[in-house]
Amino acid sequence: MTLKKPVRKAVFPVAGLGTRFLPATKSVPKEMLTVLDKPVIQYVVDEARAAGIEHFIFVTGRNKAVIEDHFDLQYELQDTLEKRGKTAGLETLSRYQPEAGTTSFTRQQAPLGLGHAVWCARDIVGDEPFALLLPDMVMKDPKGCLSGMMELYGETGGNVVSTEEVAWEETHKYGVVEKGDAAGAGFEIRGMVEKPEPGTAPSNLFINGRYILQPEIFDILERQGPGAGNEIQLTDGMLNLASEQPFYGYVFEGETFDCGSKAGFIRANIAFAMDDDEVASEVREEMARHLG
Repeated sequence: MTLKKPVRKAVFPVAGLGTRFLPATKSVPKEMLTVLDKPVIQYVVDEARAAGIEHFIFVTGRNKAVIEDHFDLQYELQDTLEKRGKTAGLETLSRYQPEAGTTSFTRQQAPLGLGHAVWCARDIVGDEPFALLLPDMVMKDPKGCLSGMMELYGETGGNVVSTEEVAWEETHKYGVVEKGDAAGAGFEIRGMVEKPEPGTAPSNLFINGRYILQPEIFDILERQGPGAGNEIQLTDGMLNLASEQPFYGYVFEGETFDCGSKAGFIRANIAFAMDDDEVASEVREEMARHLG
C-alpha cells in the first residue's frame, strides 16, 4: 500500500449553521460573509488552488445553494459587464472562476459532526488521498498553509496535519498534538488529544483546520460511533487511523483567523484591509480615532 499518491482533491465542509452570526446567517451562509471584498470560502478555495488542488468538493446543507451559485458562471452579470466595458470586473470574475467540472457538491443531511461531513464526501474523493480545509479558518501567509503541507507530504507521504503554536494556558481549548522526531520539514505525531485538561497538554501545538488524509479514514468513520457531543468526531477517526498509518505535523507560521467567531472575523477584515492600498489608510485612521 502506497501512502504517497498525489493529492488532487480537497473537501470543504460548509454545512454548519453559523449560529454565532445570527441574524445575518439566517439568510446568508457564514461561509459567504465577506472579509474585505471576498467571501470567507473564497479565501480557503484560493489557498487550495494555489497548492495544486484540481477538484473542489463542498459538503453542504440546507440553505447553502448560494455557495454553489458563487462558484458558477453568472451569464447575466458577465453580459452586463461586457456591454458596459467593465473589463476590471470581468477580469476579477475570471480570476476566481473554477474551470468546468472541477467543483462537486454533496449534502450532509443532518448535523452529525465533522467526521460525518468528511464521510459524506467518500464517493467523490474515491480511493485517493485528499486535503481537508475547514472554511472557518482563514490563513494569511505568502506561501500558503496547504502549499507548505504539500511540500511536507512530498517528503513523508502518509497523513499530514497542520499545527501552530498557542499559549500553554490556552491549550485546553483546542485539539493538541504530541510532537515526535523530526521528519522532513515537520515532525512525527505520536498522539492527539482533544481539549486536554489544563496543565496536561503534551505540547502547545494545536490543529488549525488543515489536513491531508489517506482514504482509509472513510472506512473508519463509517464504523465509528458518536463521540463528544454525540457527533462523529474526526479526531477520533484520526486516532484510529494513526494506529495503522503514520501522521506528520506541519508547523504553520503565518496568521490564522477563526472567522467562525466574531472577534476572529473582525481581525481578519482588519488584517486584509491593511494590505489593500485602496482602503488601508482610511481604515487605519478610523481605528486610531476609536482607540485614541
